[in-house]
Formats: sequence, structure tokens, C-alpha cells
Amino acid sequence: MPDQRPQTVTSDLAASQPLRTTIPARLDRLPWSRFHTLLVAALGVTWILDGLEVTIVSTLGPVLKRPDTLSLTDAQVGEAASAYVAGAVLGALGFGWATDRMGRRHIFVITLALYIIGVGLSGLAWNATSFMIFRMITGLGIGGEYAAINSAIDELVPARVRGRVDLFVNGTFWAGAALGAGASMGLLKSQLLPVPIVWRLLFVIGAILGAAVVVLRRWVPESPRWLMTHRRVAEAESVVEQIERRVRADGVETTAMNGILPSVTIYPAGSFSLPDCLKVMIGDYRGRTAYVLVLMIAQAFLYNAVFFTYGLVLTRYGHVADEQVGP
Repeated sequence: MPDQRPQTVTSDLAASQPLRTTIPARLDRLPWSRFHTLLVAALGVTWILDGLEVTIVSTLGPVLKRPDTLSLTDAQVGEAASAYVAGAVLGALGFGWATDRMGRRHIFVITLALYIIGVGLSGLAWNATSFMIFRMITGLGIGGEYAAINSAIDELVPARVRGRVDLFVNGTFWAGAALGAGASMGLLKSQLLPVPIVWRLLFVIGAILGAAVVVLRRWVPESPRWLMTHRRVAEAESVVEQIERRVRADGVETTAMNGILPSVTIYPAGSFSLPDCLKVMIGDYRGRTAYVLVLMIAQAFLYNAVFFTYGLVLTRYGHVADEQVGP
């Protein structure tokens, strides 16, 4: 059967000549190796950082109301959490657009740097306004990470394990939440340092972890699939060859990397315009779009509305219950 060009693509670049390539098959046949493990560790840590941030702020909510910290009100603690979520949404939209134009590698370096700056400045905040601004900057970095990281992982991990890897990576949010809760409660209860120093130190921990990830990401290559869509075929071939050499150097069984590979025809369209994307989402995949939107709204706005401020709820109503019970 002859190849059919997608009818939903209207970009001028889509009118260019198609390419025949074996690159997707070469990436999908690779056995799991140390390269893939390090790739997931370097890129998937984003969810751990997000869980860490959410839990630290929710735990510190009551502490940030103290006069020797930031003297925030309950409303301002909630507004700071909202600023973080708003930044994440804007970051996902903005950097999601940029990652298709600049490449995965450039964006996940920029977004990680933005996260480090935002979380580091959060620990230096001097009032409610500065804290909210710095939380929004942190959210911009985390939202941008989502857009670039998930794309990079899906495009570099073999198709046969892609779903399980995505599930594992996204599930590490709770590892970050546990780390944030343990660090917050441990430092606050240990009384080794004054509370006005501890709350700032907790944000510094996030910045240090982010800085450590920079080292891991230095060797992560650009996505060959992204390079192909921008007609940078020679670069894509070079990246795949480097990955194959790494896999062989890891000493894993590589017999599956021999033999004839199936080729596919792609129509490099470069970057898609917003009308092109909306046409696909609302037209061809409107059911999936609605389903994803419901999940995103439930998680980002409803669930987080409780999770970001549960410390305030437990503190307030816990004290009321103690007073009612009495000695």
C-alpha cells in the first residue's frame, strides 16, 4: 500500500519531499542497557523534584506564617501555591512550543536552570510578593521540564518498554514527596538549626539536587527523531551511531541489533502551527483530548488545591480538636 500523507498537516515544511529511514527501528531494537538507565535517571528526576517542591511548600505552610519567617497569611500561602501551578502551566505551554523549534536538549537545559534559579531564590525570599514571584519562576522551570523531558524519554527509549518507563518515571513523584516530607519534618523537629534558617535550607536542598542533575544531563544526546523532522538526517545518524556504540560498550547482549531493519517514510514538517495542533486535537482526537483535559484539571487544579495546603488544614483543625477534647 502506498504511503499516505497526513491530511491534517498544513505547514509549508510538510510539502517537502519525504524521507526513507531506518532510525526509528534502530532505536527500538536496542536492548536495555546502562545508557537507558542513565537516561531515565538524568531526565526522569524532574518528577522527583516536583514531588519534593510540592511537599516542602505544603509542609512549610504553617511555618511561613510565623513572624520570624515570612509572616504569610493562609490566603498568601495558597496564592504562592497557585503561583507555582500557574507557572507550571505557562511553562509547559511556552516551552512545549519551543521544544519543537529548538530541540529537546536545548530546552531541558534551560528549564533545569530556570528551576534551580527559582527554587534557590525561594529560599532567599523576604516577603510574600517575592516568595510568590520566585515560586512562579520555579513552576515555569518544572512545567517546561515536563514538555521537554517526556518527549525526550519517549523518543530515546525503545517502544517495547516505553509505557512501563513512562509509568515508572511519572510515579517517582511520590519518591520526591517522601523525600520532601522526611527532610522537612526531620529538620524542623530536630531543632539543630533555628526555624528561620531551616525553611530556607529546605529550598536550598532542591537547588543542590537540581545542580547535581546538570552533570548527568551533559551527555544526554539530542533526539534523533526530532532531528529527522527538521531534515537534519546526518546529525540524527551520528547520534544513533553514538548510542549504538554506548550500548555495545555496556556489554549487554546485542545480537538483536543485527539483521535487516524495516524502514519508514516520514514527511519532515519541522514545527507545527497552533491551528495545526488544534485541528488534530479537536478534530481527529477530540475524545482523547477531552479525556486528558479532565485528568489534567483534576490533578493540577483539584488535587493540588488540597495537597498544597493540607499542612494549614491539619494545623488549624488539629488545634481546634485539641481544644475541644481538653486535658
